[in-house]
Amino acid sequence: MDGTDTATGARIRATKEMSAPMTQGPEHSTGSGHASEDAAQPMEERVDNRSQRPDNEQFREFMASGWAAPEHTSTPRSEVAEFAAARRARLSRLFPGERLVIPAGAPKVRANDTDYRFRPHSAFAHLTGMGVDHEPEAVLVMEPTDEGSGDDRSGHVATLYFHPMAGRDSSEFYADAKNGEFWVGPRPTLEQLRDEFALPTEDLSGLETAVTKDAGNAALGGLSIRLVRDVDLNMDALVDTSRINTGVDLEQADAKDATLAEALSELRLVKDRYEVGELRKAVAATIRGFEDIVSVLPRAIGGERGERVVEGAFFSRARLEGNDLGYDTIAAAGNNATVLHWIRNNGSVTPGELILVDAGVEAESLYTADITRTLPVDGRYTDVQRRIYQAVLDAADAAFEVAVPGNRFRDVHAAAMEVLAARLAEWGLLPVTPEVSLSEAGQHHRRWMPHGTSHHLGLDVHDCAQAKRELYLDAVIEPGMVFTIEPGLYFKNEDLAIPEEYRGIGVRIEDDVLITEQGNENLSAALPRRPEDVESWIQGIWNRDENVGPSAGPAA
Repeated sequence: MDGTDTATGARIRATKEMSAPMTQGPEHSTGSGHASEDAAQPMEERVDNRSQRPDNEQFREFMASGWAAPEHTSTPRSEVAEFAAARRARLSRLFPGERLVIPAGAPKVRANDTDYRFRPHSAFAHLTGMGVDHEPEAVLVMEPTDEGSGDDRSGHVATLYFHPMAGRDSSEFYADAKNGEFWVGPRPTLEQLRDEFALPTEDLSGLETAVTKDAGNAALGGLSIRLVRDVDLNMDALVDTSRINTGVDLEQADAKDATLAEALSELRLVKDRYEVGELRKAVAATIRGFEDIVSVLPRAIGGERGERVVEGAFFSRARLEGNDLGYDTIAAAGNNATVLHWIRNNGSVTPGELILVDAGVEAESLYTADITRTLPVDGRYTDVQRRIYQAVLDAADAAFEVAVPGNRFRDVHAAAMEVLAARLAEWGLLPVTPEVSLSEAGQHHRRWMPHGTSHHLGLDVHDCAQAKRELYLDAVIEPGMVFTIEPGLYFKNEDLAIPEEYRGIGVRIEDDVLITEQGNENLSAALPRRPEDVESWIQGIWNRDENVGPSAGPAA
């Protein structure tokens, strides 16, 4: 097979294509006359064909004049700065003598020229402390230096490369819909970011030199680069071009990049004090979002898309108190609750059924909660609903018992499954004994509980996902870990292996758990879990709403 058909060959071709001019002259056009006309028109003209912006010297002078001087207020040091610096120092020790490149990423296109709200890559947010939306296309570069002479006595000096806000005397101010303050609002200056996050900052225009200088094959004296890939395509192309031009083996470089991604995930397995505080904020806001859900349940009943009434109520809370949703809300009523990742939320909400809501507020710092409650639509569980709910709750409680330092992460799931397999056997649903079902050769209970019971939680809802298996699933539980406990049972309408009374019922109970020196803390304990408490809580909110109306805004 020709070498150019390998993955490396494909990378080389793609890199060359990204570096090539984006437009072609008419001599390259083919096909019909219409296609030729399209090809002859420069790309920049075609994408700017709606513009009516004046482009004359008088207009430019007028737009640049008559503005109040910008305020150059000092920016206080952020609480997160010292924690982010410590994280960078830990990373530095893992990769001495190598340049580390961590992009924030670029805005992602939703449709045509409309982007999604920007969210930086989680590794970038973790190492800089930055959240919200003010650093698209920024890149953190950690430059190697002598061990002990870098930041925080590490072996690296970190610099943030960032596109600074143009002055109002620049046409970018009013003409650049991507970066101009007229279009997107003010952004922090290089100095403000430097002061707030205790990071040296440089103009993005110097990034290419910073990333590629002295880079090359380490065996020939070049400097090795490790990159967080698939975050910023321009950075991928820049680093790949440098590697190709300096004789770096791309497959070996890919392996190095993968090891960096792995290390960045593992760096977040144990949360620091700042992270735990942000997770508490996210959980508290999420609990208030569940109160909003209960408030709108009566309005959701009977409508064609009642699930979206529930989804919308929670989204309002997420935007009011946080940055956004941590993930798309699952608002699944009736049989939809048996679909694990139901996010269409276009179903009806019917009295007598349950609604499973899996939702989390993402804080401004980008840390997210992840909580699930399964609620009776009319405020009371039926006997069979309560039976299933109690089994799931008992499984969750069993998982809490073993979620303590010294046990292994996999023990949490095993404890929950022992309870559920026993209940399924008691109800006559298992075709084998619980012991057989729990064996590797069995697993029959997984028909009704197909997912894991726990996952790490943090900047990503499924945090630390690229960590090595021995540090995740097989790891010993440590203080500072934060993960979910979320067993469930899902009986689909079309499941003929179970009695009819179970069909169409899905139940999941999910809480966010902080491991402590003494055991664990349920961060979401303020949200009722026991069926009788859930019923009383729902009725209390409905009584409050009837008497005084729903509360507005965050709780004190």
